[in-house]
Amino acid sequence: MSPQPQAAVGAPLSRVEGRLKVTGKATYAAEHDIEGVVHAVIVDASIGRGRITSIDTDDALAQPGVLRVIHHGNAPKLPYQDNPASNNPPGGRRLRVFQDDEVLFHGQPVAVVVATTLEAAQHGASLLKVAYDAQQPSTDLTKAKAGKPTTYARGDAAAALRAAPVRIDATYRLARNHHNAMEPHATIARWSGNTLTVWDKTQWVIGTRTELSAVFGLPADAVRVISPYVGGGFGSGLRCWPHTVVAALAARETRRPVKLVLKRRQQFFGTGFRPSYEYRLKLGSSRQGRLTAMVHEMDGETSSYETFTESVLRPGQMLYSTPNVSQAYRTVPLDVNTPLYMRGPGFASASFVIESAMDELAAELGIDPIELRRRNEPSEDESKNLPFSTRRLRECYTTGARAFGWDRRRAEPRSRREGDWLIGMGMAAGVYDTARRAAQAGVRLNADGTAVVEAATIDMGPGTYTSQTQVAADALGLTMRTVTFRLGDSLFPPSPPQGGSMTMASVGSAVLDGCDQVRRQAVRLAVEDRRSPLYGARPEDVVVRGGRLHIKDNPARGETYQSLLSRNKRSHLEAEGSYAGPGSKERYSFYAYNATFAEVAVDASLGLVRVRRMLGVYDAGRIINPELAKSQAIGGITGGIGTALLEHTVTDHRDGRIVNANLADYLVPVNADVPDIQAIYLDGEDREADPLGVKGIGEVVHVGVAPAIANAVHNATGRRVRQLPITAEALL
Repeated sequence: MSPQPQAAVGAPLSRVEGRLKVTGKATYAAEHDIEGVVHAVIVDASIGRGRITSIDTDDALAQPGVLRVIHHGNAPKLPYQDNPASNNPPGGRRLRVFQDDEVLFHGQPVAVVVATTLEAAQHGASLLKVAYDAQQPSTDLTKAKAGKPTTYARGDAAAALRAAPVRIDATYRLARNHHNAMEPHATIARWSGNTLTVWDKTQWVIGTRTELSAVFGLPADAVRVISPYVGGGFGSGLRCWPHTVVAALAARETRRPVKLVLKRRQQFFGTGFRPSYEYRLKLGSSRQGRLTAMVHEMDGETSSYETFTESVLRPGQMLYSTPNVSQAYRTVPLDVNTPLYMRGPGFASASFVIESAMDELAAELGIDPIELRRRNEPSEDESKNLPFSTRRLRECYTTGARAFGWDRRRAEPRSRREGDWLIGMGMAAGVYDTARRAAQAGVRLNADGTAVVEAATIDMGPGTYTSQTQVAADALGLTMRTVTFRLGDSLFPPSPPQGGSMTMASVGSAVLDGCDQVRRQAVRLAVEDRRSPLYGARPEDVVVRGGRLHIKDNPARGETYQSLLSRNKRSHLEAEGSYAGPGSKERYSFYAYNATFAEVAVDASLGLVRVRRMLGVYDAGRIINPELAKSQAIGGITGGIGTALLEHTVTDHRDGRIVNANLADYLVPVNADVPDIQAIYLDGEDREADPLGVKGIGEVVHVGVAPAIANAVHNATGRRVRQLPITAEALL
């Protein structure tokens, strides 16, 4: 069939749900009006490891409005069946709330108080008396015993390193980061007989359904998860956390709908985090700047009861051409809650180390940092011996250098000054995996010419409502206002989690398939209908524009969806679109890329760092909506500023308590910290990756930001900082 006209895809359209959000009419997890709802407050463990010896509930239960106090001593035993389809980390065991007296980390839920009002529940929780047999927790990454490493090798890195004329050997330390999205995690749970409905802040309604069905021993169709709006996630909603189970348990025990909203403090030990790393990197190079060896040795934290890993190895295997590579990645079990993916997971952490070391090597060799990277561009993915589907890093460098004014950078550190401020410029390369998973989407074209498309994905801010509507509108040949995209309900056709930059490629391809099917049904109906102006036409010659089917080269010959369906007494046409995901054996290596540029000013006396401007240039395939893409870049770069200069979770190793579990002491970027941010997306597509030609942009925009800033700080000050965040103390 003729290619459909593309009126919506590629256009900088405003968010279709924007008015609902700015007027407060978008309903988030805690805002659903459920009749008869009561309130729950979790009581957290005040020790870092040990056992509960007693729980005195008398004072709490004596308070007016308090209905129940549930803990390990009176909670029912739950099945907790295996659920390999969930997004829980492989290995170890889940945290089974209220199933025994063991405390595995500071802040672990030890009880929940349910009351008719939030105030009564909070007061009741404050009156609970919990006694413990406390043990010394292990929370220090540098002092705990690491597990067996995951390794990768090609060539003989040790020998090549010994023979290298130029060597860099540096150890980097990356602080733990917490997601701290605007919307706190919240759940409302309601039982009706043996069926459970939850309104939850989640990035994966299907995964939460799968987990709850396993925990309570229910068939999957007995659990419904609803999440139409998510106020930011950054990865924190990629699994079902204990508070959601607690809310459902409390609702079943009280036989009332229960609302449970985590406090900001509780999100520091209840919903995961980007793990801290100690990462040693050794580079070997010729004097002309050709890499000959890379040796990576990294330790990353995980919990004592689950093994969390992320893709921290991948950038070191494929970003630069290196014949000899050795890697060892060890997880270190600690008495903490389990980490989870956070924006640019694994790749962002590795990029800080690799890109800082590359900048250090460039300085050692007296080579421009961009030129050094160009000299080490691979012709294929050397870890897989596969060609890249697209790889336009060279173009990212060229475009970014020209737009940012890289030629004005002075190679000599501390050579540019404006009053008390030392000025520096830095850059870094970034890469992120082009992830895709199987997805489905339901499509219904109504007789009135409107369409409804449904998929069980969610929208945590990237504009999924809008971008999917754009794909559907063009595929059906409708206007944006006549298409409604519905999401956030596990009753809809299944979708993968919204994370890993996979939603547009996966769900978008399923939406495209379903809409193409429906449009083709309509075309076949028209060309076979003797009463249609299109009767007898070749289906491949028919396109649809503005709801009207017509011959591509003869727009006057055609008719509308409404007239076609009405005449044929059809109330609707429908189809279920699907996308199978990547094949079992791929012919290409798929990644998105960026070059990130930063200019900073550092107070020479105080060591304060101020980012003045930043630019990201991206090879990210086809861009569905430039405005949404720009918004993603602004968000990713802003998050990277936080990682580079501000964010640092501090743990008191004496008892495992997080010292700065609030937004007064855990610093995130605010408007004053966010400078002039620009984004350039290279025009192009990747049809080898998926039918839409997209690569995903939500993760790659964060990768490379922190090292670009760190390299700019070095250019400004001459000081090489190898730990994040970069503090004033490190520069004085």
